Amino acid sequence: MRRGIRPREHGVMTAAVLPRPVPRRPEWLAPAGLIALSLVPIVAGAFRVTSLAVGEDVTAANARFFDSPAPVVVHIVGSTVFLVLGALQFAPSLRRRRWHRIAGRVAAPAGLLSALSALWMTLFYTMPAVNGPGLYVMRLVFGTAMAAGIVVAVVAIRRGDVRTHSAWMTRAYAIGLGAGTQVFTFLPWTLALGEPGQTMHSVLMGAGWVINLLIAEIVIARRTRRGGSPAGRPRRIAGAARLS
Repeated sequence: MRRGIRPREHGVMTAAVLPRPVPRRPEWLAPAGLIALSLVPIVAGAFRVTSLAVGEDVTAANARFFDSPAPVVVHIVGSTVFLVLGALQFAPSLRRRRWHRIAGRVAAPAGLLSALSALWMTLFYTMPAVNGPGLYVMRLVFGTAMAAGIVVAVVAIRRGDVRTHSAWMTRAYAIGLGAGTQVFTFLPWTLALGEPGQTMHSVLMGAGWVINLLIAEIVIARRTRRGGSPAGRPRRIAGAARLS
């Protein structure tokens, strides 16, 4: 009997109704989009490191970086590594390979350095006047949340809890990617109304982090509905003591 053809019923041959295959989204779409969103802060960071290396003229806007260059260099390098490797972790084919664990051992410390250096700069750099008290508090809150999220994720995977690890790394990545989204929160306002004042500057900065975290929660909820981690592995790996 040919597949897809039902037996003859009362002299009539009928075709079986087969379910249509569900189109799958290309697995590299999400990583490519995340890397594209990361390009603005990565390129800006590369220019900052270059200006420090070649000895660009010191101005009021960049004096803090020349007075104490180590934190900003650590932040730029850590953020770049975290954003690129973190984006690739969203590719299912890579998550099913040993590469995922190796990259995770690099991405997690890089993200932690990014968050801690951001906290250091917030506390000890003299920020421009447009950075008001609201933004100061938000930077402390989101920087601490990013660092804590990475620590929770590492602890979770060492005890074999893949779902918790995946959720908290996703949240930490969303915070780390805030600088990319902030370009799109600032751009419409700046084009329409010019440079924002101190209050609106803080609101637009905060919007970038909030938008990313909302999207992260949607992604986490979808994984939960599918019943597992992004790679389809069980929720827990018994006896796991590794960073993935």
